[in-house]
Amino acid sequence: MSGYGGRGTREKTCCGSCCTVLISLGFVVLIYWAIFQPHQIRAAVDYAELSNLAVSNASSPAAAVTYHVAVNLSLYNPSKRVNIYYDTIDAELAFRGAVLSASPAAPASPAEFYQRRKTAQAVRLEFDGKGVAVPADVAPELEREVKAAASLGLELSVKVRKPKVWCELSIPVPPTPGGLGAAAGSGGPCWVKY
Repeated sequence: MSGYGGRGTREKTCCGSCCTVLISLGFVVLIYWAIFQPHQIRAAVDYAELSNLAVSNASSPAAAVTYHVAVNLSLYNPSKRVNIYYDTIDAELAFRGAVLSASPAAPASPAEFYQRRKTAQAVRLEFDGKGVAVPADVAPELEREVKAAASLGLELSVKVRKPKVWCELSIPVPPTPGGLGAAAGSGGPCWVKY
């Protein structure tokens, strides 16, 4: 009988030890999370300019667009403890979901950088499109916006290592062909998705 009681005590001790280890591990994870609270980067478009905009053959299947777009994107690291290293910046420019440029004309400036905590970093992206094919269903819409000389709505998608940043741009159409349309803080907020 005494052998049976000893075995139960050993099981209780083993079970108690496992619970203690799990609770301790959970407490360590909670402390780590409290110290290095994960904060998402914030992004905003500070400035965007559009020039050399022209749409050709808008009513045919061989529609094409020529343009130059430059965007100043501000990336903010809100973390109090974690610095961020950006080793690559990939960007894409689109109109109504139709990709106008799968990559910037020149590497982002800066192409790679180290961002300290609680700081903002400006990144310049430039896109040059010369005779870029546009889907037949999108070309007439693009031509209408250009002829209306209002604002051109573009989508900017930026991949910075892990997160993806998506911004809506609203840039004034240049009043004259080959002219410059510029807007400070163009568009609404940017969204960051991890």
